Amino acid sequence: MSKFFVPANSPEDWKQLLAQPEKHWRTGYSAKSLAYCWQVADDFPKSVKMAFTSSNIPPFQNIELIAAFPEYKVALPGGRRASQNDIFCLAKAGDNLVSVMVEGKVSESFGELIKNWKSEYTPGKQARLSFLCELLGVDANKMDTIRYQLVHRTASAIIEAKEFNAKNALMLVHSFSQNNDGFDDYCQFLALFGVIGKINALVFAKNINGIGLYFSWVRDNFNDTLQPGTNFYEKVVAAEEKYGVLAGNPNRLKK
Repeated sequence: MSKFFVPANSPEDWKQLLAQPEKHWRTGYSAKSLAYCWQVADDFPKSVKMAFTSSNIPPFQNIELIAAFPEYKVALPGGRRASQNDIFCLAKAGDNLVSVMVEGKVSESFGELIKNWKSEYTPGKQARLSFLCELLGVDANKMDTIRYQLVHRTASAIIEAKEFNAKNALMLVHSFSQNNDGFDDYCQFLALFGVIGKINALVFAKNINGIGLYFSWVRDNFNDTLQPGTNFYEKVVAAEEKYGVLAGNPNRLKK
Protein backbone atom coordinates (compact mmCIF):
# COMPACT_ATOMS: atom_id res chain seq x y z
CA MET A 1 0.00 0.00 0.00
CA SER A 2 1.18 3.53 -0.72
CA LYS A 3 2.51 5.53 2.19
CA PHE A 4 1.61 8.84 0.53
CA PHE A 5 -1.82 10.46 0.74
CA VAL A 6 -3.38 13.52 -0.89
CA PRO A 7 -5.75 15.68 1.22
CA ALA A 8 -9.44 15.76 0.34
CA ASN A 9 -10.56 19.38 0.02
CA SER A 10 -14.20 18.56 -0.65
CA PRO A 11 -16.55 15.57 -0.39
CA GLU A 12 -16.37 15.20 -4.16
CA ASP A 13 -12.65 14.44 -3.89
CA TRP A 14 -13.60 11.11 -2.30
CA LYS A 15 -15.20 9.89 -5.53
CA GLN A 16 -11.92 9.32 -7.36
CA LEU A 17 -10.73 7.00 -4.59
CA LEU A 18 -13.56 4.50 -5.05
CA ALA A 19 -12.88 1.16 -6.73
CA GLN A 20 -15.85 1.81 -9.10
CA PRO A 21 -16.62 5.54 -8.91
CA GLU A 22 -19.51 5.68 -11.38
CA LYS A 23 -21.22 2.72 -9.76
CA HIS A 24 -20.80 3.65 -6.10
CA TRP A 25 -20.90 7.47 -6.11
CA ARG A 26 -24.65 8.04 -6.12
CA THR A 27 -27.02 10.09 -3.99
CA GLY A 28 -28.72 7.87 -1.42
CA TYR A 29 -25.82 5.41 -1.27
CA SER A 30 -23.31 5.07 1.51
CA ALA A 31 -20.16 6.33 -0.22
CA LYS A 32 -21.58 9.77 -0.97
CA SER A 33 -23.54 10.04 2.29
CA LEU A 34 -20.46 9.14 4.30
CA ALA A 35 -18.23 11.57 2.41
CA TYR A 36 -20.53 14.53 2.94
CA CYS A 37 -21.28 13.70 6.56
CA TRP A 38 -17.63 13.35 7.59
CA GLN A 39 -16.03 15.99 5.36
CA VAL A 40 -18.54 18.65 6.36
CA ALA A 41 -18.14 17.77 10.05
CA ASP A 42 -14.35 17.89 9.63
CA ASP A 43 -14.23 15.66 12.69
CA PHE A 44 -16.10 12.67 14.09
CA PRO A 45 -19.74 13.45 13.18
CA LYS A 46 -22.03 14.45 16.04
CA SER A 47 -23.89 11.11 16.01
CA VAL A 48 -20.61 9.22 16.38
CA LYS A 49 -19.43 11.48 19.19
CA MET A 50 -22.73 10.92 21.02
CA ALA A 51 -22.27 7.15 20.82
CA PHE A 52 -18.75 7.51 22.20
CA THR A 53 -19.81 9.78 25.06
CA SER A 54 -22.86 7.74 26.09
CA SER A 55 -20.78 4.56 26.29
CA ASN A 56 -18.93 5.80 29.40
CA ILE A 57 -15.92 3.83 28.14
CA PRO A 58 -12.83 5.85 29.19
CA PRO A 59 -10.76 5.67 25.95
CA PHE A 60 -13.65 7.18 23.98
CA GLN A 61 -14.75 9.98 26.31
CA ASN A 62 -12.30 12.62 25.13
CA ILE A 63 -11.23 11.09 21.85
CA GLU A 64 -9.72 13.44 19.25
CA LEU A 65 -9.48 12.82 15.53
CA ILE A 66 -5.91 13.21 14.30
CA ALA A 67 -6.44 12.25 10.65
CA ALA A 68 -8.96 10.41 8.50
CA PHE A 69 -8.11 8.53 5.29
CA PRO A 70 -10.97 7.77 2.85
CA GLU A 71 -10.91 4.45 0.97
CA TYR A 72 -7.97 3.20 2.99
CA LYS A 73 -6.45 -0.08 1.83
CA VAL A 74 -5.03 -2.64 4.25
CA ALA A 75 -3.01 -5.51 2.79
CA LEU A 76 -4.04 -9.04 3.75
CA PRO A 77 -2.27 -12.34 3.10
CA GLY A 78 -3.64 -14.83 0.61
CA GLY A 79 -3.90 -12.63 -2.46
CA ARG A 80 -3.30 -9.17 -3.91
CA ARG A 81 -6.74 -7.74 -3.12
CA ALA A 82 -6.61 -5.55 -0.03
CA SER A 83 -9.39 -4.65 2.35
CA GLN A 84 -10.56 -1.24 1.08
CA ASN A 85 -12.03 0.48 4.12
CA ASP A 86 -14.42 3.41 3.71
CA ILE A 87 -12.48 5.50 6.24
CA PHE A 88 -9.50 4.83 8.47
CA CYS A 89 -9.34 7.21 11.42
CA LEU A 90 -6.26 7.62 13.55
CA ALA A 91 -7.37 9.19 16.82
CA LYS A 92 -6.00 9.81 20.27
CA ALA A 93 -7.42 9.50 23.75
CA GLY A 94 -5.09 11.06 26.25
CA ASP A 95 -1.64 9.61 25.63
CA ASN A 96 -2.94 6.60 23.69
CA LEU A 97 -3.78 6.17 20.02
CA VAL A 98 -6.99 4.59 18.69
CA SER A 99 -7.40 2.85 15.33
CA VAL A 100 -10.90 3.26 13.87
CA MET A 101 -12.18 1.61 10.70
CA VAL A 102 -15.46 3.05 9.46
CA GLU A 103 -17.86 1.12 7.25
CA GLY A 104 -20.69 3.18 5.78
CA LYS A 105 -24.02 1.60 4.91
CA VAL A 106 -27.45 2.52 3.62
CA SER A 107 -29.10 -0.60 2.21
CA GLU A 108 -25.94 -2.30 0.92
CA SER A 109 -25.02 -5.68 2.41
CA PHE A 110 -21.78 -6.60 4.14
CA GLY A 111 -20.79 -8.68 1.15
CA GLU A 112 -20.85 -12.42 0.67
CA LEU A 113 -21.48 -14.99 3.35
CA ILE A 114 -18.20 -16.73 3.99
CA LYS A 115 -19.67 -20.06 2.88
CA ASN A 116 -20.34 -18.48 -0.54
CA TRP A 117 -16.98 -16.72 -0.58
CA LYS A 118 -15.46 -20.19 -0.06
CA SER A 119 -17.27 -21.68 -3.07
CA GLU A 120 -13.98 -21.48 -4.95
CA TYR A 121 -11.76 -22.21 -1.97
CA THR A 122 -8.31 -21.55 -3.38
CA PRO A 123 -5.13 -21.93 -1.32
CA GLY A 124 -5.02 -18.13 -1.16
CA LYS A 125 -8.50 -17.92 0.34
CA GLN A 126 -7.65 -20.68 2.80
CA ALA A 127 -4.56 -18.75 3.90
CA ARG A 128 -6.54 -15.52 4.23
CA LEU A 129 -9.38 -17.01 6.26
CA SER A 130 -6.92 -18.79 8.51
CA PHE A 131 -5.07 -15.52 9.09
CA LEU A 132 -8.27 -13.56 9.82
CA CYS A 133 -9.62 -16.14 12.26
CA GLU A 134 -6.29 -16.44 14.07
CA LEU A 135 -5.92 -12.66 14.30
CA LEU A 136 -9.42 -12.19 15.72
CA GLY A 137 -9.35 -15.32 17.85
CA VAL A 138 -12.55 -16.80 16.40
CA ASP A 139 -13.43 -20.36 15.42
CA ALA A 140 -13.10 -20.92 11.65
CA ASN A 141 -15.75 -23.63 11.86
CA LYS A 142 -18.35 -21.07 12.93
CA MET A 143 -17.74 -18.60 10.11
CA ASP A 144 -19.90 -19.90 7.25
CA THR A 145 -22.93 -17.70 8.02
CA ILE A 146 -20.84 -14.60 8.76
CA ARG A 147 -20.50 -11.79 6.22
CA TYR A 148 -16.95 -11.64 4.89
CA GLN A 149 -16.72 -7.85 4.88
CA LEU A 150 -17.32 -7.60 8.62
CA VAL A 151 -14.39 -9.94 9.25
CA HIS A 152 -11.73 -8.19 7.19
CA ARG A 153 -12.87 -4.70 8.21
CA THR A 154 -12.41 -5.69 11.86
CA ALA A 155 -9.06 -7.26 11.08
CA SER A 156 -8.03 -4.00 9.38
CA ALA A 157 -8.68 -2.07 12.59
CA ILE A 158 -6.43 -4.46 14.53
CA ILE A 159 -3.71 -4.49 11.87
CA GLU A 160 -3.48 -0.69 11.83
CA ALA A 161 -3.59 -0.55 15.62
CA LYS A 162 -0.47 -2.71 15.59
CA GLU A 163 1.12 -0.55 12.89
CA PHE A 164 0.62 2.66 14.88
CA ASN A 165 1.11 1.11 18.31
CA ALA A 166 -2.47 2.01 19.26
CA LYS A 167 -3.91 0.58 22.46
CA ASN A 168 -7.47 0.34 21.14
CA ALA A 169 -9.16 -0.56 17.85
CA LEU A 170 -12.74 0.09 16.78
CA MET A 171 -14.78 -1.25 13.88
CA LEU A 172 -17.53 1.32 13.41
CA VAL A 173 -20.57 0.86 11.20
CA HIS A 174 -22.02 4.25 10.28
CA SER A 175 -25.48 3.43 8.95
CA PHE A 176 -27.81 5.79 7.13
CA SER A 177 -30.57 3.15 6.98
CA GLN A 178 -33.64 3.89 9.05
CA ASN A 179 -34.60 0.22 8.67
CA ASN A 180 -31.31 -0.90 10.20
CA ASP A 181 -30.45 -2.93 7.11
CA GLY A 182 -27.60 -5.32 7.89
CA PHE A 183 -27.93 -5.01 11.66
CA ASP A 184 -28.81 -8.70 12.07
CA ASP A 185 -25.61 -9.67 10.24
CA TYR A 186 -23.65 -7.31 12.48
CA CYS A 187 -25.18 -8.87 15.61
CA GLN A 188 -24.44 -12.37 14.38
CA PHE A 189 -20.81 -11.42 13.87
CA LEU A 190 -20.51 -9.85 17.32
CA ALA A 191 -21.96 -13.01 18.84
CA LEU A 192 -18.70 -14.76 17.89
CA PHE A 193 -17.09 -12.60 20.58
CA GLY A 194 -19.88 -13.17 23.08
CA VAL A 195 -21.10 -9.60 22.60
CA ILE A 196 -24.62 -8.27 22.01
CA GLY A 197 -24.87 -5.66 19.27
CA LYS A 198 -26.73 -2.44 20.04
CA ILE A 199 -27.68 0.60 17.98
CA ASN A 200 -25.96 3.91 18.77
CA ALA A 201 -23.76 2.15 21.27
CA LEU A 202 -20.13 1.20 21.73
CA VAL A 203 -19.26 -2.25 23.09
CA PHE A 204 -16.04 -3.92 24.16
CA ALA A 205 -15.37 -7.30 22.54
CA LYS A 206 -12.02 -8.59 23.75
CA ASN A 207 -8.34 -7.90 24.22
CA ILE A 208 -6.17 -9.05 21.32
CA ASN A 209 -2.48 -9.11 22.20
CA GLY A 210 -2.74 -5.94 24.24
CA ILE A 211 -5.18 -4.16 21.91
CA GLY A 212 -8.72 -3.52 23.12
CA LEU A 213 -11.21 -4.39 20.36
CA TYR A 214 -14.49 -2.46 20.25
CA PHE A 215 -17.53 -2.37 17.99
CA SER A 216 -20.11 0.32 17.35
CA TRP A 217 -23.20 0.70 15.16
CA VAL A 218 -24.22 4.34 14.73
CA ARG A 219 -27.48 5.09 12.98
CA ASP A 220 -27.68 8.46 11.31
CA ASN A 221 -30.22 10.17 9.11
CA PHE A 222 -28.20 12.52 6.98
CA ASN A 223 -31.36 14.05 5.54
CA ASP A 224 -32.75 14.78 9.01
CA THR A 225 -29.67 16.85 9.80
CA LEU A 226 -30.36 19.07 6.79
CA GLN A 227 -32.78 21.39 8.53
CA PRO A 228 -32.72 25.14 7.79
CA GLY A 229 -31.27 27.24 10.57
CA THR A 230 -28.83 24.64 11.85
CA ASN A 231 -25.09 25.11 11.61
CA PHE A 232 -24.73 21.72 9.92
CA TYR A 233 -27.36 22.61 7.34
CA GLU A 234 -25.62 25.87 6.52
CA LYS A 235 -22.30 24.06 6.09
CA VAL A 236 -23.83 21.54 3.69
CA VAL A 237 -25.59 24.22 1.65
CA ALA A 238 -22.31 26.11 1.45
CA ALA A 239 -20.56 22.93 0.33
CA GLU A 240 -23.21 22.28 -2.32
CA GLU A 241 -22.93 25.79 -3.67
CA LYS A 242 -19.14 25.62 -3.72
CA TYR A 243 -18.91 22.21 -5.40
CA GLY A 244 -22.08 22.43 -7.51
CA VAL A 245 -23.72 19.25 -6.23
CA LEU A 246 -26.59 18.15 -4.03
CA ALA A 247 -25.93 16.09 -0.91
CA GLY A 248 -28.42 14.05 1.09
CA ASN A 249 -32.00 13.86 -0.15
CA PRO A 250 -32.13 13.88 -3.98
CA ASN A 251 -35.60 15.46 -3.82
CA ARG A 252 -34.41 18.41 -1.73
CA LEU A 253 -33.96 21.54 -3.78
CA LYS A 254 -31.48 24.28 -3.14
CA LYS A 255 -32.92 27.43 -1.67
